[in-house]
Order: sequence, then structure tokens, then C-alpha cells
Amino acid sequence: MATPGPAARRPTIADVAAAAGVSRTTVSHSLNGLGKVDPRTRERVKAIAAELGYRPNLRAQRLRRGRAQAIALASSMPFAVAGGPSRLGFYMEVAAAAAERALTHGYALVLVPPVESGPGLESVDIDGAIVVEPEQDDDVVRQLRDRGLPYVTLGRQVGAADDASSVDLHGGLVIELLLEHLHGQGARCPALIIGSGTRQSYVEVRAVFERIAAEQGRPALVATAPEQDGEQAGYDRCSRLLREHPEIDAVCAMVDAFAIGAIRAIADSGRVIPDDIMVVTRYDGIRAKTCRPPLTAVDLGLGQATGDAVELLLALLEGGADAPAPSAPRPRVVPRASSLRGAR
Repeated sequence: MATPGPAARRPTIADVAAAAGVSRTTVSHSLNGLGKVDPRTRERVKAIAAELGYRPNLRAQRLRRGRAQAIALASSMPFAVAGGPSRLGFYMEVAAAAAERALTHGYALVLVPPVESGPGLESVDIDGAIVVEPEQDDDVVRQLRDRGLPYVTLGRQVGAADDASSVDLHGGLVIELLLEHLHGQGARCPALIIGSGTRQSYVEVRAVFERIAAEQGRPALVATAPEQDGEQAGYDRCSRLLREHPEIDAVCAMVDAFAIGAIRAIADSGRVIPDDIMVVTRYDGIRAKTCRPPLTAVDLGLGQATGDAVELLLALLEGGADAPAPSAPRPRVVPRASSLRGAR
């Protein structure tokens, strides 16, 4: 029986240098866009490296640069909100977009799942992080500051010194658009359910909701719910609202998990969606699309917003402290059966 020969040796930078008739330093500079190398030499080295099948040693590159070539995506959102049983929620959509954009720049993405205890950011080797919708006094942000690592927030942070390192998700505009849609469908007494925390989206949404209620001369019916209780919190708060204010004809449940609970509460009260009560939510994700009836939601432009957050973070890592803070695309309401009266 023939025995297999030795595995083919991977070409090294020395092999490329020998084939090109240049030094290893010239090969390194040519392949990494460094130093002053004649453009014709640079292209010839690249062509020879490709012909030989040379691949740079990424670990060695990281050691030379003193970087992990990795960024983290982290959030203090409890898993009941960030992902849910399907693990296909808001957080995972952001993660997919961040990983794709980071990879185009040669960075890996470390996904730090929302956890209530155990190891967090202090246990991973990263160069910086994107923090998804932080609280006012967010523990994830504190950990990054303690380590002296740069970070960008997806969604502004209440009380932050400035917004130069954030991508605004337009919380106030989102509720304006949803209320405009509901008004057009005949709603005259909407209620609002938001998280009980201090995320910027909750603060902005509540302020705008109360302002519009005052302008229209109606009561500002607002209920807060603990994020960690997910759908059950939405059910409980909506049930109480309906008992105390039977005139409610629309519910803006700004967390999609709350919206699912609100739909159950409305059904249990004997009312019909959307003829008696309409329901809308903020995030157009898997919950909104697969709910029965499907939920009217908002396209937040998360893919572009997340990509912009990655670009801003990498600019900070490269010393671009004056890089302008991008803003997410203008949100767009996606109407569905939960708020379209007469739709079945």
C-alpha cells in the first residue's frame, strides 16, 4: 500500500522574496501597502505571491501591530428583548450586519451575548466595541471605559458628553410616524408601552408621545414594563391599560416582545385587532413578520446604521477622532394587518 507523501509546505514570505528577487521587507511592504515601493515592483510582488498561493500569517500580523484585529458587539439588553426564543431578533440582525462590514476591513466580530451574570467584555481580546442602545449608566460602557477601549453606540446614550461616537436611530421620529399612521387609520386614543429603563429610545419616544398628546388635547396614556419579563410584561401592562382605559383604540408597544404580549391581552379582553384596537411596534423583525396578525412596524435601516457604526469605530481606531457621526436612514413605517382596518 502506498503511503501518502508529506503535506505540501505552505509558501512563506521568504519564498515570495526569492521568486521576486527582492527582500522580505519589500514583500511585506508590497502586500500590506506600506513603505515606499515602486508601483511596478509592488504589483509584481502581489502577482508572484498570488501565483505561489502565499497567505500572510494573520497571527504574526496582529502581534506586529499590537492589535487583536477584532471588535465586539455588546449590549445590556436582556435576552428576552434582544433575541427571544428564536434568537433571530434585533440583536442578531445587528450582529450579522456588523460582522459583514467588519470582515471587509480585516476585522473579526466578537459577539458578546446579553448575559445577566458571568464573564463579559473583560474576558475577550478586542480593539474596540459597538454597544447597542446603552442605558444611561450602562455596565457595558463602564467596562469599556475601564479598559480604555474606544466604542461607538448604536443609538445615542442618555447623558453622554457628546454624540460624536454614536449613530442616531431617530427614536422621536419613529413614534411620530407610527402615530401619524394610526391617526390615518382612525385612532383617537392611543396608548404607549415602553421599557422601564433609561435607553435613549424610551426617553425620546415618551417625550414625543406626551407632546403630541398635549397638542391633540388627549390624555398621554403611558405604561412602562421591565425588559427582562419580555412578552409577559407586555401582556400585563396592556391588560391593565385596557381595564383602566377601555376607550383605548390603539397600542404602540415599542418593544416587539411587548407587542406580542399586548396582542394576547387584547384577544383575552374580547376585543378584535384591528377593528377595536390597533397594535404597532418599533422594530420590523421576525416577531413582527410572523405574528398573527402581522404587526405594523418600522424599518429602522439597521443594516446601514450598523455598517456606519462599524466604519465610525474603525475610524476611531485609526486615529480619526474628528470623524463625523453618521445618522441612520430615515425610518419607514411598514403597514400590516394589525393596524389596517378592514384588512384581513
